[in-house]
Amino acid sequence: MPTRISKDNFEKEVLQADKTVLADFYSDSCVPCKRLSPVLFTLEEEYAEKLKIVKININFDSELAEKYEVQAAPTLVFFKNGEEISRLRGAVKQAEIKEVIEKSV
Repeated sequence: MPTRISKDNFEKEVLQADKTVLADFYSDSCVPCKRLSPVLFTLEEEYAEKLKIVKININFDSELAEKYEVQAAPTLVFFKNGEEISRLRGAVKQAEIKEVIEKSV
């Protein structure tokens, strides 16, 4: 299950990670975010060796949302070696996410 992180452990969990990280910027009241959750769970299992998935609640961690210019939830930001390498916004399909993962890992 994707780990919920905050600004307190963002650097360690995302920027210093030894593999590609998919950061899901979400909100509890966001219906597309809720629909995306099981998809992310499946992808995390499928790509366990190559990908780490974390969740960041934009309501509680607005500093991170502002820093990474997250305008809406859900926003999926992909990081590799501490740098943003890709981004998907809105209710995206699993195939779209897999396409980015395949290019990123």
